[in-house]
Amino acid sequence: MEAEAQRWISAFISAQAAELDAARNTQLAYARDLTDFAEFLDRKSSTIAQADRAMIEAYLVDCEAQGLAKSTRARRLSAIKQLYRFAFEEGYRGENPALQIKGPGRSKALPKTLSPEEVERLLTAAPETGRGNDRLRNACLMQLLYATGMRVSELVSLPIQAARGDPRMLLVRGKGGKERMVPLSPPARTALAAWLAALDAAQEEAKQARGIAPSRQLFPSPSKEGHLTRHRFYALIKEIAVVAGVAPSKVTPHRLRHAFATHLLAGGADLRSIQVLLGHADISTTEIYTHVLEERLKELVLEHHPLARE
Repeated sequence: MEAEAQRWISAFISAQAAELDAARNTQLAYARDLTDFAEFLDRKSSTIAQADRAMIEAYLVDCEAQGLAKSTRARRLSAIKQLYRFAFEEGYRGENPALQIKGPGRSKALPKTLSPEEVERLLTAAPETGRGNDRLRNACLMQLLYATGMRVSELVSLPIQAARGDPRMLLVRGKGGKERMVPLSPPARTALAAWLAALDAAQEEAKQARGIAPSRQLFPSPSKEGHLTRHRFYALIKEIAVVAGVAPSKVTPHRLRHAFATHLLAGGADLRSIQVLLGHADISTTEIYTHVLEERLKELVLEHHPLARE
């Protein structure tokens, strides 16, 4: 990738971080997508500064030829559009070549989830997976994830102070640094208290024996981040699935987040409340769960409407 393209992409991502408070994962996604676009232009003897509408559309055709999903192509076009809007506003280019390009749209596939019975088996298996204190940690992780619907990045990076004082609610820092409060179920509070007691004891022992300062993380790890990584938790949840007798291919952290939302809606919660709990900035993101409401309304009509009775 040529140097000018690198400067454009770097400046754009820095602006996103500063002005829109874009999350770290969002910045990385922009960098990957725009780097792929710049490398395509290199192969076509063009650059980000020179590319016209036809060249951008040729890139989208190439993405489709590679078999990339609609959602991936839509995301890449979104990144390109935002880059060129930024370049136009900053005076890097006199026109925006991506302005009138329409994308493939996003698939409306329903989110895959887990049944309440499958979740119950996972919660039962968590304290049986691992050794020693890891079992308490695993029970706490799974209970918190299902009780709150947190994103996995929000869960693994929780500070230990968030757990002090037997809280009824947790303060969660989400995308873009936005904070929200999420309530804890009684089983989640019990699992949290048990893990915190074990963690405090282990860290006090390490301090006395080896002079190691206690971690500020609720789920500490020797990783670069200082806490359990998303990748490690992804592998861990697969191990729990095996113990639970649930197909590991069905179990991911994000699918448990979907289960949280789906089961709440099926139980009578409203969509606006789910939006707040999940930390969605826009209600349209939460509307993927409306199929649950539709099914519940059908059941209500069939059960209570006089003409539906035989």
